[in-house]
Amino acid sequence: MDSFPQNALKMVMKMTETAENQPEKAIAFQGAPGANSHLAALQFDPECLPVPCFSFEDALDAVSKGKASSAIIPIENSLHGRVADMHFLLPESGLSIVAEHFMPIRHCLMAKSADASIRTAMSHPQALGQCRHYLRAHEIIPVAYADTAAAAAYVAQNDDDNAAAIAPPLAAELYGLEPVVEAIEDAANNTTRFVVLAAEPTIPEPNGPVMTTLIFEVKNVPAALYKAMGGFATNGVNMTKLESYQEGGSFAATKFYADIEGAPGDPPVDRAIAELGFHCNSVRLLGTYRQARPRTLTD
Repeated sequence: MDSFPQNALKMVMKMTETAENQPEKAIAFQGAPGANSHLAALQFDPECLPVPCFSFEDALDAVSKGKASSAIIPIENSLHGRVADMHFLLPESGLSIVAEHFMPIRHCLMAKSADASIRTAMSHPQALGQCRHYLRAHEIIPVAYADTAAAAAYVAQNDDDNAAAIAPPLAAELYGLEPVVEAIEDAANNTTRFVVLAAEPTIPEPNGPVMTTLIFEVKNVPAALYKAMGGFATNGVNMTKLESYQEGGSFAATKFYADIEGAPGDPPVDRAIAELGFHCNSVRLLGTYRQARPRTLTD
């Protein structure tokens, strides 16, 4: 917590203290007050008590230690792809994905003065990547920081009048900065997908489309992935996401993160996962949850 800028730390401590008395209503998020994850928590549950955490690990630990009922974590963005380290942190946490939330992302360039001669812009690497065309066109140097709102807090307490931050408009209001340009993201459809994690898995009611997230490691044999995927095709199970990643410094076997439509207990899903297991060293389910946005395209 001491890693937050001083002008944000007081708000962080107050929000944390409030949530300590009602952990069942607390939702942990990574970032300072005013970050996109803060807004996502309030959108997902307007009655929640948001708990700011310096790192993703801290947010997940808050749930594991009973300080929060859940954590809301960004996992991918429509412009900049997956959020770094999420594929490692989610399974390591021991928590289960119980929901998802999609939020349009609007980035605001803010500084101490609305007419500042901006030379640098500080923000989270994801936000910088989502605004890279604007920054390049205006010859503004991107500077990575832990999160968007903390960057705004840092710029507000810094002596450099030519420094700016990229953050949600709420951060400008909280830390006394002036909005210079709003909506500088590279595309109007800029959207981040968040997942909500809790200590115990949930079983969604069978009255709507659901998703299941899993990770698996294929055997190190020819065509292992091709054969592993065959069960989803033959059983008519739609896989909406498949990403590979390496773990532990080994390049001998690849792990995969996947989202599928359906849930364990559905015969096609059960058959597909059983066949997947035959071709893998390990298969682990991370959670089944209600779809927040339909994946099946319709005419």
